[in-house]
Amino acid sequence: MAEENDNSQEKTEEATPRRIEKSREDGQTARSKELATMSVLLAGAGGLLMFGAGLGASLENIMRENFALERETVFDTNTMSLLLLDSAWEAAVALMPLMILLFVAAILGPIGIGGILFSGKAIAPKLNRMDPFKGLKRMFSTRSLIELVKAVAKITLVMIIAILILDLRTEDLLSIAEEPAIPAMEHVLWTLGWSFFLLACATIVIAVIDVPFQIYDHQKKLRMTMQEVKDEFKDSEGKPEVKSRIRQLQREMAQRRMMQDVPGADVVITNPTHYAVALKYDQKTMAAPVVVAKGGDEIAFKIMEIAREHKVDILRTPPLTRAVYHNTDIGGEIPDGLYMAIAQVLAYLFQLRRFRRGQGPRPGMPDFPIPTELRRDP
Repeated sequence: MAEENDNSQEKTEEATPRRIEKSREDGQTARSKELATMSVLLAGAGGLLMFGAGLGASLENIMRENFALERETVFDTNTMSLLLLDSAWEAAVALMPLMILLFVAAILGPIGIGGILFSGKAIAPKLNRMDPFKGLKRMFSTRSLIELVKAVAKITLVMIIAILILDLRTEDLLSIAEEPAIPAMEHVLWTLGWSFFLLACATIVIAVIDVPFQIYDHQKKLRMTMQEVKDEFKDSEGKPEVKSRIRQLQREMAQRRMMQDVPGADVVITNPTHYAVALKYDQKTMAAPVVVAKGGDEIAFKIMEIAREHKVDILRTPPLTRAVYHNTDIGGEIPDGLYMAIAQVLAYLFQLRRFRRGQGPRPGMPDFPIPTELRRDP
C-alpha cells in the first residue's frame, strides 16, 4: 500500500492551463541567463564594430580639445566648466547609439523565452529563503551541480576559442610593432573588436544548449500529480452545493423566460392535476406546432394561471397532454406522430372561436389519435 501511495504522488501529468497561469502570476516562468548574457555580449561587440569608428573619433576630438589648453584657460573656472560640459555632451552623444543597443539587448534577452512578465510575488520577501539549512540544501542540490558544470563548460569553451583566436592572430599582432603609431592603434582596436565579437559568439553555443534545458526544467517543475489534477478540476468546477445552486438559478431563469412566452401561445393543453403544455403555430414561419412552455405540478398551475390572465384557450386533454409533455422539449416541434392530434386541437379551437362569435354551432370535443409508441398512460 505504501508503494501505491508513493506512486500515486508522482508528478506524471502535464501542467494544466490553470497551473501554468498560476505559475506566471507567481512570477515563475522559463528563463535563460545564458540567453540574456549572449544578447548583451553580442550587442556590445556588434555595437563596437558598428559605432567604434565614430566613438573613437569623438574621443580623439575630446582629448585634443582638453589636452591643448592655453594657460589663461586653465585658470578660468567658467571656461573650464563650459569645456567640461561640452566634452560630457559630446561623449554622451557618441556613446548614445551603443547604450541604446545595449539597453534593447538587455530587455529582449531575458524575455526571449517566457515573454514579458510583471509579478510582485517574485520579488516579495520569503522567510524560507533565509533558512540556513534550506540554503545549504540548495547549495548541494542537483540543480547547483548542473549550474557548476555549466560554469566550467562556459569557461572552458571561452578559453578554447580565445586560444584559437590568439593562435590565428599571432602574426598579425606581431606585425603591429612595425607600424606607425596611429595606424597601429587603429589596427589594435580593429583586432580587439573582432576578437571580442568572436568570443561573444561562443555564448551562442551555450545559449542553444541552455534554452531547451530551461524550458524542459520549467515544464518538469510544473508537472502535477493525478490528485492535484483532480483537486484543480473540482476547484474550477466548483463545490457540489455551489453547482447545485447555479443549476437552480439556471432553471429559475429558464422558467421565467418560458413563462414570458405563454401569453403568445395559441392553446394550452392540460392534464389538470399534473401537466400543462403551451403550443404555438404560425403557418408562415413554422413547419409544425412548437412547444413554448411546459411543466408539471406547480409550474403547470402557473402556466394555466398566466394563460387565463391573457385569455389563452385551455383544453383539458389528459392523454394528449401526457404524450406531448414526455415527447417534446421546450422550443422544439411536436413529433410527427402527433401532427394529426394537434391539427384536430387547432381545428377544434377555430370552430370554438366561431361559436363564441355566434357564427356556427358548438363543436364537440374530438377523440385525438395518439400513436401507441407515444402514449404515456399512467
